[in-house]
Amino acid sequence: MRRYAFSYTIRDCRGPSGLAMTFRAAFLRNMSVLALLFIMQIFFPAAAEAGAETSPGGQGVLTAESAEVAEGKIKTKISALSPATARRSAETSAASAVKNSVLKGGCAKVNITPPLGIPLIGSYGKPSDDVLDELYAKALVLNDGSTTLAIVSVDLLYVPLEEITNPVRSIIKEKIGIPDQNVLICATHTHSGPEVFTRLKVPREGRVPASQIDQSYLATLIKKIASSVLIAYKNMQDDSRKAGSQVKIGAARGEIPEIVYNRRAKTKDGSVKMAFTLPDEVTTRRRATEYTEGTEKTKKSSEVSVLSVAKSRIEPELVFGPIDPEVWVLRVEDANGESVGSIVNFACHPVCIYPYLSTTISADYPAYATQVVEQTEGGTCLFALGTAGNIVPMKRGLKPCQQIGKALGAEALRRLQLVSTSGDVTLKAIRKEIKLPTKKAPSEDKTAKNSKTTGLPLRLPTQGGAAGYVNTEIQVLKLGDIYILGLPGEILVEVGLAIKRKAGVEKLFVVSLSNDAIGYVCHDQAYDEGGYEPGSGTNLAKGSGEIMIKEALDLISQIKPSP
Repeated sequence: MRRYAFSYTIRDCRGPSGLAMTFRAAFLRNMSVLALLFIMQIFFPAAAEAGAETSPGGQGVLTAESAEVAEGKIKTKISALSPATARRSAETSAASAVKNSVLKGGCAKVNITPPLGIPLIGSYGKPSDDVLDELYAKALVLNDGSTTLAIVSVDLLYVPLEEITNPVRSIIKEKIGIPDQNVLICATHTHSGPEVFTRLKVPREGRVPASQIDQSYLATLIKKIASSVLIAYKNMQDDSRKAGSQVKIGAARGEIPEIVYNRRAKTKDGSVKMAFTLPDEVTTRRRATEYTEGTEKTKKSSEVSVLSVAKSRIEPELVFGPIDPEVWVLRVEDANGESVGSIVNFACHPVCIYPYLSTTISADYPAYATQVVEQTEGGTCLFALGTAGNIVPMKRGLKPCQQIGKALGAEALRRLQLVSTSGDVTLKAIRKEIKLPTKKAPSEDKTAKNSKTTGLPLRLPTQGGAAGYVNTEIQVLKLGDIYILGLPGEILVEVGLAIKRKAGVEKLFVVSLSNDAIGYVCHDQAYDEGGYEPGSGTNLAKGSGEIMIKEALDLISQIKPSP
Protein backbone atom coordinates (compact mmCIF):
# COMPACT_ATOMS: atom_id res chain seq x y z
CA MET A 1 0.00 0.00 0.00
CA ARG A 2 2.75 2.46 0.92
CA ARG A 3 4.73 1.64 -2.27
CA TYR A 4 1.69 2.06 -4.48
CA ALA A 5 0.64 5.36 -2.90
CA PHE A 6 3.97 7.14 -3.10
CA SER A 7 5.90 5.58 -6.01
CA TYR A 8 3.24 5.13 -8.62
CA THR A 9 1.37 8.37 -7.96
CA ILE A 10 4.45 10.59 -7.87
CA ARG A 11 5.73 9.19 -11.18
CA ASP A 12 2.34 9.64 -12.75
CA CYS A 13 1.77 13.20 -11.56
CA ARG A 14 5.13 14.79 -12.24
CA GLY A 15 5.06 17.98 -14.25
CA PRO A 16 3.53 21.40 -13.78
CA SER A 17 -0.06 20.34 -14.54
CA GLY A 18 -2.52 22.01 -12.07
CA LEU A 19 -4.93 19.08 -12.34
CA ALA A 20 -2.17 16.62 -11.47
CA MET A 21 -1.12 18.70 -8.49
CA THR A 22 -4.70 18.92 -7.26
CA PHE A 23 -5.16 15.16 -7.63
CA ARG A 24 -1.93 14.46 -5.75
CA ALA A 25 -2.85 16.81 -2.89
CA ALA A 26 -6.31 15.31 -2.55
CA PHE A 27 -4.94 11.77 -2.64
CA LEU A 28 -2.34 12.43 0.04
CA ARG A 29 -4.94 14.18 2.22
CA ASN A 30 -7.27 11.19 1.92
CA MET A 31 -4.50 8.79 2.84
CA SER A 32 -3.54 10.88 5.89
CA VAL A 33 -7.12 11.01 7.19
CA LEU A 34 -7.60 7.29 6.53
CA ALA A 35 -4.39 6.43 8.41
CA LEU A 36 -5.38 8.66 11.33
CA LEU A 37 -8.86 7.16 11.63
CA PHE A 38 -7.46 3.64 11.33
CA ILE A 39 -5.14 4.32 14.30
CA MET A 40 -8.02 5.84 16.27
CA GLN A 41 -10.22 2.85 15.47
CA ILE A 42 -7.63 0.53 17.02
CA PHE A 43 -6.70 2.54 20.10
CA PHE A 44 -9.69 4.86 20.59
CA PRO A 45 -12.72 3.17 18.97
CA ALA A 46 -15.27 5.46 20.64
CA ALA A 47 -13.51 8.59 19.37
CA ALA A 48 -13.18 7.15 15.86
CA GLU A 49 -16.91 6.41 15.70
CA ALA A 50 -17.75 9.91 16.92
CA GLY A 51 -15.38 11.46 14.33
CA ALA A 52 -16.87 9.41 11.49
CA GLU A 53 -20.44 10.30 12.42
CA THR A 54 -19.80 14.06 12.71
CA SER A 55 -17.45 14.51 9.72
CA PRO A 56 -19.08 16.26 6.74
CA GLY A 57 -19.24 14.38 3.48
CA GLY A 58 -17.30 15.39 0.39
CA GLN A 59 -14.08 14.93 -1.45
CA GLY A 60 -11.04 14.04 0.59
CA VAL A 61 -13.04 13.08 3.83
CA LEU A 62 -13.80 9.59 5.15
CA THR A 63 -17.59 9.34 5.44
CA ALA A 64 -19.66 7.69 8.18
CA GLU A 65 -20.52 4.86 5.81
CA SER A 66 -16.83 4.15 5.18
CA ALA A 67 -16.12 4.19 8.92
CA GLU A 68 -18.89 1.66 9.54
CA VAL A 69 -17.43 -0.67 6.94
CA ALA A 70 -13.99 -0.42 8.54
CA GLU A 71 -15.51 -0.94 11.99
CA GLY A 72 -17.35 -4.02 10.75
CA LYS A 73 -14.12 -5.52 9.48
CA ILE A 74 -12.40 -4.88 12.80
CA LYS A 75 -15.32 -6.41 14.74
CA THR A 76 -15.19 -9.45 12.50
CA LYS A 77 -11.51 -9.90 13.33
CA ILE A 78 -12.16 -9.47 17.07
CA SER A 79 -15.01 -12.01 17.02
CA ALA A 80 -12.58 -14.55 15.62
CA LEU A 81 -10.37 -14.27 18.69
CA SER A 82 -10.36 -17.01 21.31
CA PRO A 83 -12.52 -16.32 24.44
CA ALA A 84 -9.42 -15.76 26.60
CA THR A 85 -7.90 -13.34 24.07
CA ALA A 86 -11.23 -11.54 23.66
CA ARG A 87 -11.50 -11.15 27.43
CA ARG A 88 -7.98 -9.73 27.66
CA SER A 89 -8.80 -7.36 24.81
CA ALA A 90 -11.94 -6.18 26.59
CA GLU A 91 -10.05 -5.67 29.86
CA THR A 92 -7.33 -3.71 28.07
CA SER A 93 -9.93 -1.50 26.39
CA ALA A 94 -11.67 -0.87 29.71
CA ALA A 95 -8.39 -0.03 31.39
CA SER A 96 -7.46 2.31 28.51
CA ALA A 97 -10.72 4.19 28.98
CA VAL A 98 -9.71 5.29 32.50
CA LYS A 99 -5.93 5.19 32.19
CA ASN A 100 -5.67 8.91 31.70
CA SER A 101 -8.36 9.71 34.28
CA VAL A 102 -7.43 11.23 37.61
CA LEU A 103 -8.00 9.10 40.71
CA LYS A 104 -9.98 11.14 43.20
CA GLY A 105 -10.72 10.39 46.82
CA GLY A 106 -12.15 11.80 50.00
CA CYS A 107 -12.55 10.80 53.65
CA ALA A 108 -14.87 11.79 56.47
CA LYS A 109 -15.94 10.71 59.91
CA VAL A 110 -19.18 11.26 61.80
CA ASN A 111 -19.69 10.86 65.54
CA ILE A 112 -22.24 8.11 66.26
CA THR A 113 -21.83 7.94 70.07
CA PRO A 114 -25.23 7.07 71.57
CA PRO A 115 -26.74 9.03 74.47
CA LEU A 116 -26.06 7.61 77.91
CA GLY A 117 -28.71 5.19 79.06
CA ILE A 118 -28.71 2.97 75.99
CA PRO A 119 -27.74 -0.60 76.92
CA LEU A 120 -24.41 -1.82 75.58
CA ILE A 121 -23.37 -5.17 74.10
CA GLY A 122 -21.53 -6.15 77.27
CA SER A 123 -23.73 -4.42 79.86
CA TYR A 124 -26.26 -7.28 80.06
CA GLY A 125 -29.22 -4.92 79.89
CA LYS A 126 -27.82 -2.27 82.22
CA PRO A 127 -27.90 1.32 80.92
CA SER A 128 -24.62 2.89 79.80
CA ASP A 129 -23.31 5.51 82.24
CA ASP A 130 -19.94 6.72 80.91
CA VAL A 131 -17.98 7.42 77.72
CA LEU A 132 -14.32 6.37 77.53
CA ASP A 133 -13.95 7.41 73.88
CA GLU A 134 -16.32 8.45 71.12
CA LEU A 135 -17.72 6.09 68.49
CA TYR A 136 -17.45 6.98 64.80
CA ALA A 137 -18.55 6.06 61.32
CA LYS A 138 -15.56 6.64 59.01
CA ALA A 139 -15.74 6.60 55.23
CA LEU A 140 -13.36 6.52 52.28
CA VAL A 141 -14.73 7.26 48.79
CA LEU A 142 -12.68 6.75 45.61
CA ASN A 143 -13.42 7.47 41.94
CA ASP A 144 -11.28 6.56 38.91
CA GLY A 145 -13.30 8.50 36.36
CA SER A 146 -15.88 5.80 35.72
CA THR A 147 -16.36 3.86 38.97
CA THR A 148 -17.00 5.11 42.51
CA LEU A 149 -16.36 2.92 45.57
CA ALA A 150 -17.17 3.58 49.23
CA ILE A 151 -15.65 1.83 52.25
CA VAL A 152 -17.20 2.48 55.65
CA SER A 153 -15.90 1.41 59.08
CA VAL A 154 -18.37 1.70 61.96
CA ASP A 155 -17.69 1.39 65.70
CA LEU A 156 -20.43 -1.20 66.25
CA LEU A 157 -20.55 -4.89 67.10
CA TYR A 158 -22.35 -5.75 63.84
CA VAL A 159 -23.79 -4.21 60.68
CA PRO A 160 -26.69 -6.61 59.89
CA LEU A 161 -27.63 -6.68 56.21
CA GLU A 162 -31.34 -6.07 56.61
CA GLU A 163 -31.22 -3.72 59.61
CA ILE A 164 -28.25 -1.44 58.86
CA THR A 165 -26.30 -2.21 55.65
CA ASN A 166 -29.18 -2.17 53.16
CA PRO A 167 -30.85 0.96 54.61
CA VAL A 168 -27.50 2.79 54.53
CA ARG A 169 -26.81 1.68 50.96
CA SER A 170 -30.27 2.86 49.90
CA ILE A 171 -29.62 6.39 51.19
CA ILE A 172 -26.21 6.49 49.49
CA LYS A 173 -27.62 5.28 46.19
CA GLU A 174 -30.48 7.77 46.31
CA LYS A 175 -28.31 10.76 47.23
CA ILE A 176 -25.13 10.25 45.17
CA GLY A 177 -25.83 7.24 42.97
CA ILE A 178 -23.18 4.77 44.19
CA PRO A 179 -24.48 1.22 43.43
CA ASP A 180 -25.04 -1.16 46.34
CA GLN A 181 -22.31 -3.55 45.23
CA ASN A 182 -19.78 -0.70 45.36
CA VAL A 183 -20.42 0.07 49.05
CA LEU A 184 -18.68 -2.04 51.72
CA ILE A 185 -19.70 -1.45 55.34
CA CYS A 186 -17.76 -3.20 58.10
CA ALA A 187 -18.08 -3.20 61.89
CA THR A 188 -15.04 -2.76 64.12
CA HIS A 189 -16.75 -5.25 66.48
CA THR A 190 -16.43 -3.27 69.68
CA HIS A 191 -18.21 -5.02 72.55
CA SER A 192 -18.67 -1.67 74.30
CA GLY A 193 -21.05 -0.16 71.75
CA PRO A 194 -24.85 0.16 71.67
CA GLU A 195 -27.18 -2.83 71.55
CA VAL A 196 -29.19 -1.98 68.42
CA PHE A 197 -29.58 -5.32 66.63
CA THR A 198 -32.19 -8.06 66.72
CA ARG A 199 -29.50 -10.56 65.58
CA LEU A 200 -31.91 -12.65 63.55
CA LYS A 201 -29.19 -14.83 62.02
CA VAL A 202 -27.42 -15.84 65.24
CA PRO A 203 -28.51 -18.48 67.76
CA ARG A 204 -31.77 -17.67 69.50
CA GLU A 205 -30.12 -17.18 72.88
CA GLY A 206 -28.33 -14.14 71.49
CA ARG A 207 -31.31 -12.46 69.86
CA VAL A 208 -32.92 -9.23 71.05
CA PRO A 209 -36.62 -8.34 70.59
CA ALA A 210 -37.17 -5.22 68.46
CA SER A 211 -39.19 -3.74 71.32
CA GLN A 212 -36.02 -3.56 73.43
CA ILE A 213 -34.10 -1.53 70.82
CA ASP A 214 -34.05 2.28 70.83
CA GLN A 215 -35.61 2.74 67.40
CA SER A 216 -35.10 6.52 67.33
CA TYR A 217 -31.36 6.13 67.87
CA LEU A 218 -31.22 3.32 65.28
CA ALA A 219 -32.88 5.59 62.69
CA THR A 220 -30.41 8.38 63.49
CA LEU A 221 -27.51 5.91 63.39
CA ILE A 222 -28.40 4.77 59.86
CA LYS A 223 -28.54 8.36 58.63
CA LYS A 224 -25.22 9.22 60.28
CA ILE A 225 -23.44 6.21 58.75
CA ALA A 226 -24.75 7.24 55.32
CA SER A 227 -23.76 10.85 56.04
CA SER A 228 -20.12 9.82 56.49
CA VAL A 229 -20.12 8.64 52.88
CA LEU A 230 -21.97 11.71 51.62
CA ILE A 231 -19.42 14.03 53.26
CA ALA A 232 -16.48 11.97 52.00
CA TYR A 233 -17.99 12.14 48.51
CA LYS A 234 -18.31 15.92 48.81
CA ASN A 235 -14.70 16.18 49.99
CA MET A 236 -13.64 14.14 46.97
CA GLN A 237 -15.35 16.60 44.62
CA ASP A 238 -13.96 19.74 46.27
CA ASP A 239 -10.38 20.56 45.22
CA SER A 240 -10.06 23.19 47.94
CA ARG A 241 -10.52 20.66 50.76
CA LYS A 242 -7.48 18.95 52.21
CA ALA A 243 -9.69 15.94 52.99
CA GLY A 244 -9.93 14.86 49.39
CA SER A 245 -9.71 15.47 45.62
CA GLN A 246 -6.86 14.07 43.47
CA VAL A 247 -5.15 11.20 45.28
CA LYS A 248 -2.71 8.31 45.01
CA ILE A 249 -3.00 5.03 46.89
CA GLY A 250 -0.80 2.13 47.96
CA ALA A 251 -0.70 -0.78 50.41
CA ALA A 252 1.93 -2.36 52.62
CA ARG A 253 2.16 -5.28 55.03
CA GLY A 254 3.44 -5.32 58.61
CA GLU A 255 3.31 -7.83 61.45
CA ILE A 256 2.63 -7.79 65.19
CA PRO A 257 2.13 -11.30 66.61
CA GLU A 258 2.95 -10.60 70.26
CA ILE A 259 -0.32 -8.90 71.28
CA VAL A 260 -2.81 -11.70 70.45
CA TYR A 261 -3.47 -15.41 70.90
CA ASN A 262 -5.93 -18.07 69.72
CA ARG A 263 -8.42 -18.74 72.50
CA ARG A 264 -9.23 -22.24 71.27
CA ALA A 265 -6.62 -24.12 73.31
CA LYS A 266 -6.23 -27.83 72.53
CA THR A 267 -5.62 -30.54 75.08
CA LYS A 268 -3.61 -33.69 74.47
CA ASP A 269 -6.70 -35.61 73.31
CA GLY A 270 -7.39 -33.02 70.59
CA SER A 271 -10.46 -31.47 72.18
CA VAL A 272 -10.70 -27.73 72.71
CA LYS A 273 -10.70 -25.98 76.07
CA MET A 274 -11.77 -22.36 75.71
CA ALA A 275 -9.32 -19.83 77.16
CA PHE A 276 -11.04 -16.46 76.94
CA THR A 277 -8.36 -14.91 79.16
CA LEU A 278 -4.90 -15.96 80.31
CA PRO A 279 -3.26 -15.55 83.72
CA ASP A 280 0.00 -13.65 83.97
CA GLU A 281 1.98 -16.84 84.60
CA VAL A 282 1.03 -17.95 81.09
CA THR A 283 1.52 -14.68 79.21
CA THR A 284 4.98 -14.19 80.70
CA ARG A 285 6.08 -17.71 79.66
CA ARG A 286 4.56 -17.50 76.20
CA ARG A 287 6.60 -18.69 73.22
CA ALA A 288 5.92 -18.05 69.57
CA THR A 289 6.65 -20.89 67.19
CA GLU A 290 6.62 -20.53 63.42
CA TYR A 291 5.10 -23.02 61.01
CA THR A 292 4.00 -23.55 57.45
CA GLU A 293 0.86 -25.67 57.44
CA GLY A 294 1.75 -26.64 61.01
CA THR A 295 5.02 -28.40 60.05
CA GLU A 296 8.25 -26.76 58.93
CA LYS A 297 9.65 -23.52 60.29
CA THR A 298 9.63 -20.40 58.14
CA LYS A 299 10.32 -16.75 58.62
CA LYS A 300 6.63 -15.94 58.70
CA SER A 301 4.76 -16.37 62.00
CA SER A 302 1.53 -18.27 61.53
CA GLU A 303 1.06 -20.22 64.72
CA VAL A 304 1.52 -19.43 68.40
CA SER A 305 1.91 -21.89 71.27
CA VAL A 306 1.86 -21.32 75.02
CA LEU A 307 4.19 -23.33 77.20
CA SER A 308 2.14 -23.40 80.38
CA VAL A 309 -1.41 -24.27 81.45
CA ALA A 310 -4.24 -21.78 81.11
CA LYS A 311 -5.96 -22.06 84.47
CA SER A 312 -3.95 -24.09 86.96
CA ARG A 313 -0.62 -25.87 87.37
CA ILE A 314 -2.21 -29.33 87.52
CA GLU A 315 -3.90 -29.15 84.09
CA PRO A 316 -2.16 -30.77 81.12
CA GLU A 317 -0.24 -28.48 78.80
CA LEU A 318 -2.46 -26.62 76.36
CA VAL A 319 -1.48 -25.93 72.75
CA PHE A 320 -2.80 -22.71 71.27
CA GLY A 321 -3.69 -22.62 67.59
CA PRO A 322 -2.77 -20.29 64.73
CA ILE A 323 -3.05 -16.52 64.59
CA ASP A 324 -2.82 -14.09 61.69
CA PRO A 325 -0.16 -11.57 62.69
CA GLU A 326 -0.40 -9.53 59.48
CA VAL A 327 -1.12 -5.80 59.66
CA TRP A 328 -2.21 -4.51 56.26
CA VAL A 329 -2.34 -0.77 55.68
CA LEU A 330 -3.80 1.26 52.82
CA ARG A 331 -2.49 4.79 52.32
CA VAL A 332 -4.44 7.52 50.51
CA GLU A 333 -2.44 10.69 49.88
CA ASP A 334 -2.98 13.92 48.00
CA ALA A 335 -0.88 15.36 45.17
CA ASN A 336 1.56 16.79 47.72
CA GLY A 337 2.08 13.46 49.48
CA GLU A 338 0.03 14.48 52.52
CA SER A 339 -2.25 11.85 54.06
CA VAL A 340 -5.93 12.05 53.18
CA GLY A 341 -6.83 8.76 54.86
CA SER A 342 -5.79 5.21 55.63
CA ILE A 343 -7.10 1.77 56.49
CA VAL A 344 -5.63 -0.59 59.09
CA ASN A 345 -6.58 -4.27 58.79
CA PHE A 346 -5.78 -6.58 61.74
CA ALA A 347 -7.31 -9.68 63.35
CA CYS A 348 -8.05 -9.35 67.08
CA HIS A 349 -11.34 -9.22 68.99
CA PRO A 350 -11.88 -5.71 70.43
CA VAL A 351 -12.64 -6.98 73.96
CA CYS A 352 -10.11 -5.17 76.15
CA ILE A 353 -12.70 -2.93 77.84
CA TYR A 354 -15.47 -5.55 77.95
CA PRO A 355 -16.34 -6.87 80.50
CA TYR A 356 -14.21 -4.82 82.92
CA LEU A 357 -16.05 -1.53 82.27
CA SER A 358 -19.31 -3.09 81.17
CA THR A 359 -21.43 0.09 81.16
CA THR A 360 -18.80 2.35 79.56
CA ILE A 361 -19.02 3.30 75.88
CA SER A 362 -15.78 2.67 73.98
CA ALA A 363 -14.44 1.71 70.56
CA ASP A 364 -11.85 -0.41 72.42
CA TYR A 365 -8.25 -0.78 71.14
CA PRO A 366 -9.06 0.31 67.52
CA ALA A 367 -9.76 3.78 68.94
CA TYR A 368 -6.18 4.07 70.20
CA ALA A 369 -4.69 2.51 67.06
CA THR A 370 -6.48 4.86 64.68
CA GLN A 371 -5.80 7.83 66.96
CA VAL A 372 -2.04 7.17 66.75
CA VAL A 373 -2.24 7.24 62.95
CA GLU A 374 -4.52 10.27 62.71
CA GLN A 375 -2.59 12.40 65.18
CA THR A 376 0.81 11.56 63.71
CA GLU A 377 0.15 11.09 60.00
CA GLY A 378 -3.05 13.08 59.55
CA GLY A 379 -6.18 12.20 57.62
CA THR A 380 -8.94 9.82 58.65
CA CYS A 381 -7.95 6.30 59.68
CA LEU A 382 -10.44 3.45 59.26
CA PHE A 383 -10.11 0.18 61.15
CA ALA A 384 -11.09 -3.04 59.35
CA LEU A 385 -11.23 -6.22 61.43
CA GLY A 386 -9.46 -9.29 60.05
CA THR A 387 -10.60 -12.87 60.63
CA ALA A 388 -10.60 -12.63 64.42
CA GLY A 389 -13.37 -15.08 65.30
CA ASN A 390 -11.11 -16.97 67.75
CA ILE A 391 -8.34 -14.37 68.19
CA VAL A 392 -8.30 -12.22 71.34
CA PRO A 393 -5.90 -9.74 73.03
CA MET A 394 -3.13 -11.17 75.18
CA LYS A 395 -4.27 -9.01 78.10
CA ARG A 396 -7.46 -7.12 78.91
CA GLY A 397 -8.32 -3.99 80.85
CA LEU A 398 -7.92 -0.25 80.29
CA LYS A 399 -4.11 -0.16 80.34
CA PRO A 400 -3.68 -3.18 78.02
CA CYS A 401 -6.29 -1.61 75.73
CA GLN A 402 -4.13 1.48 75.38
CA GLN A 403 -0.93 -0.54 74.99
CA ILE A 404 -2.33 -2.87 72.32
CA GLY A 405 -3.92 0.00 70.41
CA LYS A 406 -0.76 2.08 70.46
CA ALA A 407 1.41 -0.88 69.46
CA LEU A 408 -0.87 -1.65 66.51
CA GLY A 409 -1.04 2.02 65.56
CA ALA A 410 2.75 2.27 65.68
CA GLU A 411 3.20 -0.74 63.39
CA ALA A 412 0.64 0.71 60.99
CA LEU A 413 2.36 4.08 61.12
CA ARG A 414 5.72 2.46 60.42
CA ARG A 415 4.39 0.70 57.32
CA LEU A 416 2.52 3.77 56.07
CA GLN A 417 5.86 5.57 55.75
CA LEU A 418 7.15 3.00 53.26
CA VAL A 419 4.14 2.68 50.95
CA SER A 420 4.64 3.19 47.22
CA THR A 421 1.58 5.01 45.89
CA SER A 422 0.07 5.48 42.45
CA GLY A 423 -2.82 7.38 40.92
CA ASP A 424 -2.95 5.09 37.88
CA VAL A 425 -5.59 2.84 39.41
CA THR A 426 -8.68 1.13 38.02
CA LEU A 427 -11.52 0.49 40.49
CA LYS A 428 -13.87 -2.49 40.36
CA ALA A 429 -16.47 -4.08 42.61
CA ILE A 430 -18.27 -7.40 42.66
CA ARG A 431 -20.78 -8.92 45.07
CA LYS A 432 -22.46 -12.28 45.38
CA GLU A 433 -25.34 -13.64 47.44
CA ILE A 434 -24.54 -16.98 49.05
CA LYS A 435 -26.37 -19.55 51.16
CA LEU A 436 -24.82 -21.27 54.15
CA PRO A 437 -26.34 -24.41 55.71
CA THR A 438 -27.67 -24.26 59.24
CA LYS A 439 -27.94 -26.75 62.07
CA LYS A 440 -31.15 -28.62 62.63
CA ALA A 441 -33.91 -26.63 64.25
CA PRO A 442 -34.02 -27.05 68.03
CA SER A 443 -36.92 -29.01 69.44
CA GLU A 444 -39.94 -27.13 70.80
CA ASP A 445 -39.09 -28.27 74.33
CA LYS A 446 -35.56 -26.91 74.08
CA THR A 447 -36.81 -23.69 72.50
CA ALA A 448 -39.37 -23.27 75.28
CA LYS A 449 -36.64 -23.76 77.89
CA ASN A 450 -34.47 -21.16 76.16
CA SER A 451 -37.45 -18.81 75.97
CA LYS A 452 -37.89 -18.93 79.74
CA THR A 453 -34.19 -18.29 80.24
CA THR A 454 -33.83 -15.40 77.79
CA GLY A 455 -37.31 -13.88 77.92
CA LEU A 456 -37.62 -14.13 74.14
CA PRO A 457 -40.92 -15.23 72.58
CA LEU A 458 -41.43 -18.91 71.87
CA ARG A 459 -40.77 -19.23 68.17
CA LEU A 460 -38.87 -21.69 66.02
CA PRO A 461 -36.34 -20.17 63.60
CA THR A 462 -37.76 -19.05 60.26
CA GLN A 463 -34.32 -18.65 58.76
CA GLY A 464 -31.97 -21.19 60.24
CA GLY A 465 -32.87 -24.73 61.22
CA ALA A 466 -36.31 -24.85 59.61
CA ALA A 467 -35.24 -23.32 56.29
CA GLY A 468 -31.91 -25.14 56.27
CA TYR A 469 -29.78 -22.16 55.24
CA VAL A 470 -28.92 -18.52 55.87
CA ASN A 471 -28.86 -15.95 53.08
CA THR A 472 -25.98 -13.49 53.14
CA GLU A 473 -23.41 -11.93 50.80
CA ILE A 474 -19.70 -11.60 50.13
CA GLN A 475 -17.97 -8.77 48.30
CA VAL A 476 -14.66 -7.88 46.66
CA LEU A 477 -13.39 -4.38 45.91
CA LYS A 478 -10.40 -4.05 43.58
CA LEU A 479 -8.26 -0.92 43.84
CA GLY A 480 -5.64 -1.49 41.16
CA ASP A 481 -3.51 -4.35 42.52
CA ILE A 482 -5.12 -4.11 45.99
CA TYR A 483 -8.02 -6.41 46.87
CA ILE A 484 -10.46 -5.94 49.76
CA LEU A 485 -12.54 -9.04 50.53
CA GLY A 486 -15.61 -8.38 52.66
CA LEU A 487 -16.96 -11.42 54.55
CA PRO A 488 -20.02 -11.54 56.81
CA GLY A 489 -19.92 -12.88 60.37
CA GLU A 490 -17.16 -13.71 62.80
CA ILE A 491 -14.70 -15.70 60.73
CA LEU A 492 -12.34 -18.11 62.47
CA VAL A 493 -8.72 -17.39 61.65
CA GLU A 494 -8.20 -20.78 60.01
CA VAL A 495 -10.79 -19.83 57.37
CA GLY A 496 -9.09 -16.50 56.72
CA LEU A 497 -5.61 -18.02 56.51
CA ALA A 498 -6.85 -20.60 53.99
CA ILE A 499 -8.22 -17.83 51.76
CA LYS A 500 -4.96 -15.89 51.94
CA ARG A 501 -2.90 -18.97 51.06
CA LYS A 502 -5.01 -19.90 48.06
CA ALA A 503 -6.11 -16.55 46.61
CA GLY A 504 -2.96 -15.92 44.61
CA VAL A 505 -3.14 -12.23 45.50
CA GLU A 506 -0.26 -10.42 47.16
CA LYS A 507 -2.13 -7.39 48.52
CA LEU A 508 -5.26 -8.85 50.10
CA PHE A 509 -7.26 -7.28 52.92
CA VAL A 510 -9.64 -9.87 54.41
CA VAL A 511 -12.30 -7.96 56.35
CA SER A 512 -14.75 -9.84 58.55
CA LEU A 513 -18.11 -8.59 59.85
CA SER A 514 -18.70 -6.87 56.52
CA ASN A 515 -22.26 -6.06 55.44
CA ASP A 516 -23.95 -8.68 57.65
CA ALA A 517 -24.00 -10.58 60.96
CA ILE A 518 -24.39 -14.36 60.76
CA GLY A 519 -22.61 -15.62 63.87
CA TYR A 520 -19.35 -17.57 63.83
CA VAL A 521 -18.09 -19.11 60.58
CA CYS A 522 -16.00 -22.17 61.44
CA HIS A 523 -13.92 -24.69 59.52
CA ASP A 524 -14.87 -28.38 59.68
CA GLN A 525 -12.21 -29.35 62.22
CA ALA A 526 -13.63 -26.90 64.77
CA TYR A 527 -16.92 -28.83 64.88
CA ASP A 528 -15.02 -32.01 65.72
CA GLU A 529 -12.97 -30.28 68.42
CA GLY A 530 -15.94 -28.60 70.12
CA GLY A 531 -15.86 -25.29 71.96
CA TYR A 532 -17.91 -22.11 71.97
CA GLU A 533 -17.70 -20.91 68.36
CA PRO A 534 -19.02 -24.01 66.53
CA GLY A 535 -21.38 -24.73 69.43
CA SER A 536 -23.61 -22.07 70.93
CA GLY A 537 -21.83 -19.34 68.97
CA THR A 538 -23.41 -20.14 65.61
CA ASN A 539 -26.45 -21.47 63.80
CA LEU A 540 -24.29 -22.50 60.86
CA ALA A 541 -23.74 -26.17 60.19
CA LYS A 542 -20.52 -28.02 59.51
CA GLY A 543 -19.22 -27.23 56.05
CA SER A 544 -20.09 -23.51 56.17
CA GLY A 545 -16.46 -22.46 56.54
CA GLU A 546 -15.39 -24.46 53.51
CA ILE A 547 -18.26 -22.97 51.48
CA MET A 548 -17.12 -19.50 52.52
CA ILE A 549 -13.55 -20.26 51.41
CA LYS A 550 -14.67 -21.58 48.02
CA GLU A 551 -17.06 -18.70 47.34
CA ALA A 552 -14.47 -16.11 48.35
CA LEU A 553 -11.81 -17.63 46.09
CA ASP A 554 -14.26 -17.85 43.20
CA LEU A 555 -15.22 -14.19 43.59
CA ILE A 556 -11.60 -13.05 43.76
CA SER A 557 -10.80 -15.05 40.61
CA GLN A 558 -13.67 -13.37 38.78
CA ILE A 559 -12.37 -9.87 39.44
CA LYS A 560 -8.67 -10.66 38.95
CA PRO A 561 -7.18 -9.79 35.55
CA SER A 562 -6.61 -12.66 33.18
CA PRO A 563 -3.07 -14.11 33.15
